[in-house]
Amino acid sequence: MTTPIALRFLGSGDAFGSGGRFQTCMHLSGAGGAVLIDCGASSLIAMKRDGVDPGDVDVVLLTHLHVDHFGGVPFLILDAQFSRRARPLLIAGPPGVRARVETAMEALFPGSTAVQRKFEVEFIELAERRAARVGPATVTALPVVHASGAPPYALRVDYGGRIIAYSGDTEWAESLIGAARGADLFVCEAYMFDRPVKFHLDYKTVEAQAERLGARRIILTHMGRDMLAREAEARFERAHDGLVVML
Repeated sequence: MTTPIALRFLGSGDAFGSGGRFQTCMHLSGAGGAVLIDCGASSLIAMKRDGVDPGDVDVVLLTHLHVDHFGGVPFLILDAQFSRRARPLLIAGPPGVRARVETAMEALFPGSTAVQRKFEVEFIELAERRAARVGPATVTALPVVHASGAPPYALRVDYGGRIIAYSGDTEWAESLIGAARGADLFVCEAYMFDRPVKFHLDYKTVEAQAERLGARRIILTHMGRDMLAREAEARFERAHDGLVVML
């Protein structure tokens, strides 16, 4: 019997909180433990609002190194420190992830990286198109198009026998087909409704490519003001903060 898996959208918003939404953060849970997919700056607040224990999170998977996708990691680490966490926290992301997280920590909380903690913070750099075992998940990073000071990725996550794919932030890239094909769920950015914007996806492009993407289910996220104003016109499901999807 397959164990149910839950994906909770702790944050489904864009960088600017359009629609009053928290920044990107998805909480994946099942028999293997809790995994975050991206961890925007507001993620710790979102977790505590929804009654999700940050101490239960063992793995954080990052698509790219913009603050609305990784800026919550310093807060997660410090919350764990003050909560007396003992087991390791594993953070996987693009090349340079450790340096970016530690630079952010020093900018926000000077001296915080030198503190001796009771738990280890371990970093894994994901290499594109190469499956990596990260805690309870097998993760494949696919290159996309989004300037962020480090390689940006879409992620294909195999967890508990389910495939969850996520576009990250990107304009249309053929690699999204490899990420989404056959996935049980493809979570896809739809920043705009029908106007292409550099480095971001619009809904009409996603709709036009849906058959090629080949995912069993598509949920739109990271919607800006333009998309939110017209989201009822979309034929795919739309994420909102607090949405829980069972897989």
